[in-house]
Amino acid sequence: MGNSIHDKEKQVDYLKNRLNMFLNVLESMEPEDAGVEDIDRLIEMIDDLEFKYEQFKKDWK
Repeated sequence: MGNSIHDKEKQVDYLKNRLNMFLNVLESMEPEDAGVEDIDRLIEMIDDLEFKYEQFKKDWK
């Protein structure tokens, strides 16, 4: 896995990039073709984002 990110600016950039990745995946989906696996993947991406945010937030205090 990658190196830890401790710089707040790099942490925010990481979160922005991951959010943009999520939005790109979401925009590329056709609603009528989306299956349970697709929805599960989106939820997993959101959970990962939230986990990283909570992890980084500890450094920001």
